[in-house]
Parts: sequence; structure tokens; C-alpha cells
Amino acid sequence: MHLALSRRLAAAVTPLLLLPVLVAAPSAARVADPVAGAAGIGDPYFPLDGNGGYDVQHYDVRVAYDFDTGRLRGRTQVRLEATRSLRSLHLDLLLPVRSVRIDGRAAEFDRPQHHELRITPREPVAAGRVVSVEVRYAGRPARLSYAGEGNWLADGQEVVTMNQPHMAPWWFPANDHPLDKATMDVRVTVPRDRQVVSNGTLVDRRVVGRRATTHWRSTDPMAPYLAFFAAGRYAVARGVHDGLPWYVAVSKELRRPVARRAMRLMKRTPTITQWAESVLGDYPFESTGGLTTSLRPGFALENQTRPTYPVLQSQRVVTVVHEIAHQWFGDSVALARWRDIWLNEGAATFMEVLWTEERGGTSGQDWLVEQHEAWSPERGFWQVRVDDPGPQRIFDTPVYLRGGMAFQALRHRIGEQDFRALLRTWVQERAQGHGTTEEFVALAEQVSGEDLDGFFEAWLRAPRPPARTAANGF
Repeated sequence: MHLALSRRLAAAVTPLLLLPVLVAAPSAARVADPVAGAAGIGDPYFPLDGNGGYDVQHYDVRVAYDFDTGRLRGRTQVRLEATRSLRSLHLDLLLPVRSVRIDGRAAEFDRPQHHELRITPREPVAAGRVVSVEVRYAGRPARLSYAGEGNWLADGQEVVTMNQPHMAPWWFPANDHPLDKATMDVRVTVPRDRQVVSNGTLVDRRVVGRRATTHWRSTDPMAPYLAFFAAGRYAVARGVHDGLPWYVAVSKELRRPVARRAMRLMKRTPTITQWAESVLGDYPFESTGGLTTSLRPGFALENQTRPTYPVLQSQRVVTVVHEIAHQWFGDSVALARWRDIWLNEGAATFMEVLWTEERGGTSGQDWLVEQHEAWSPERGFWQVRVDDPGPQRIFDTPVYLRGGMAFQALRHRIGEQDFRALLRTWVQERAQGHGTTEEFVALAEQVSGEDLDGFFEAWLRAPRPPARTAANGF
């Protein structure tokens, strides 16, 4: 996600249509010690995020949206593997549920919390067994909220499902935490005069009468909050750059001069992606791109393969740099817990600085000194513990800016060669996986051969500006 850096402190996957034939479920008597699956995955910031007892392999999401009523109806199949013997399991979903089936058999369900769908199969699910859970649901997402968030973004012309740290439960049932990534097929049905954009690769678009269904597929694992769809009237450009397919879209609801500027900016995405590859190594996904909406989310978001943007001024190319950098830091290498979000945002902020430096702007080290001087009197800025800011402050300015300063200071402390090796090693060794602050610090020490405990204490945790010393990267 990209927020304004002001003083604001705020390989293919088998689709579910071809599900494997499964043997008959073992009887309850033969399932050893079944337990109730947990209603949370264990993240202390958001205790109800995600769920315990299973691992999702694939989502097949099929939804239809009515612009006049704001009503969404859906049928999602979640293919999952039980990691424990389960007598019940949870999915995260806010919309009212009509029915649940497991491998085609009706299952009981209830709502112990408005965010939690608890499912009780007819017989326990044995550990290691793969099942398909089908949920049918319908409702008006704009009326729903969770964790103080009302995330539905829509008007009578356009809808975009973009937000962080939560978005999936407004439109499909999910194990909603970055720890559980899965591949996805998304099919969205809307009036035929609207287009649908989503993650990954466009498979097809089928028109039946006055409605059209568009199918997108993501063949790389994805955290649920990064999945999105946008529906509206869009100008689209697409192509292949240096072997990588790209697809960009701009809302036709924007005034023509604004839309033209937005399209020029979106078309810079392929070359920005290529530049990021020169720093971080091979791009981790099957396509790149972006979408500019006419709606006003107030932020840009790193939706996997296809970030979403509000209207940006042409000089805000660094916002595109920021979101493309997240494809490595945040999407491919995802958070293991939300407290470590500085790794995502600090790295993406640093990549903005590096982009500017390499095009003749302020050098990264001059930028670091300028920011250090500018923010030193602001006690509140330094009192946010960057590696554990708390759930209400994960998008505060220090997480972005102090995090970016830490990356630049580390670059100066350990030297350009080791720093570049650190970035590439981090994203390559953990590609399509996860990482924590402790793991990043350990790798930095391994690559550089230096003890960096004091450095990271000064930049991430100490409630004061780091001293202007060589040890702190000055």
C-alpha cells in the first residue's frame, strides 16, 4: 500500500471444475481425536484473522454484482487440506450464507461471530485429507464492517475490491491471513457493458444475453487480501514487454484529459517492472499491470500482479514504483505476521528513493540525512516502534518512512555490494513464501558478516532519532 509521505500519522493449477475424485470419507470412528478448528490463525494483531487446522490449496470464486442494488451473490469452492483431524472448521466471511457443502454433501453451519463461518461436516475430516468446501452466499457488502473497517468501494458505475489488511471477507470466504496463500480462479458476472479486471491472466469473457462473465486465473499462490476484482467501463491496453505480459486499465468515468494522463502513467508499468528486476531479480509472477479507478480509495494497493490506484498526478510515478516493488516485498515474500509490515513498506519506500537517485535526483544518502533532520524534532514519529507498531498504527508514516530510512541506512552501513546481495537473496530464497523481521536481520548479518543488533535497535525500536554515527549508517 502507498500512503502520501506527509506528516500524516494515520506451473498451471487445476481449476476446481476438474476436482479430483476423492475416496469416501472415513467414518467418525476412524478419525483419530478430531478437534474444532480454531477461529484464528494466531496473529495477535487480529485474533480472528485466518483459521486453524487446514491449508487452502485453491479458491474458485464465482460472483455476480448488481450495480443498482449493490447486491453481490456468490458461489465459492475452497479446496483445502486438513492439517489436523477436524470435527468443524472456520472460514472468514461477512456476507449471509445460504448453504455449505463438503465434497457435494450438505454440511451444517452457523455464525459464532459475524466475521466467522463455522462449518460442521457430517463426519469429521481426517488429517491429510483434501476436501472441497462450497459456500453459497449473498448480500450487500457496503453494509458490512469488520475490525472497524467498512471496505466496500463502489458507486453506480464502478466497483473495486481493494483494501488492506482485510478485503476478502466482503466478497468471498477465505482463510484470511497472509500465512495461507493459495492459487485462484475468479469469475465475475456483471452487465455486458461493463468490463472486469482481476489478478493474473485473463482466461475468457462469455456474454449471455445482457450479462457477461469474465474469468481471471492466478497460477501463483496469493494472500487473500491481495485478490481483487474491478468492474466498470475501462480503457484497456495490453502487450508483452521483455517476455512478460502486461495489462493495464483506466476508468472511462474519468474526464478525458485525466484518463489520458492516467493511461500514460499505467503504460509505464512494464518498464518500471523491468527496472525493479534489475535491482531485485526476476519478477515473481505471470503478468504485470495496473488499474486506475474513478473511485476515491485514498491510497494505492499492491494487488498481486495488478496494483490498483486512485487518480495520480503524472509526477507520482514513484507511487507505481512503490506498488511494483511490493510484488517482491509483500506479495511474493509475504508477511508471517502483521507486526512486520515495515519490511514491506520500508522496502517499497526505499525503492522510490533508489528510482529517484538513479534518474539524477536526490541521492539515497542525502535523502536519509534530510529526513533525519526534518523528523528529529517530532517525538511522536520516533516513538512508534516500527517492528511492532500495534494494529491501529500499521499504516502510520513512521512504518513507511522510518522503515525506508532504515533500508537506506543499512545500504550505507554494509556497503552497496552486500546490500544488493541481501535484497536479492531475501526475495529469491523466500519467493512465494513468508518472512519476519528476525529472519531479515539474521540474513543481513550473514550476508555482511557484521553484528547489526545495535543498528536495528536504533532504527526500528529506540524511541528517539538514531545518532548520526557510522554504526547507524550515516
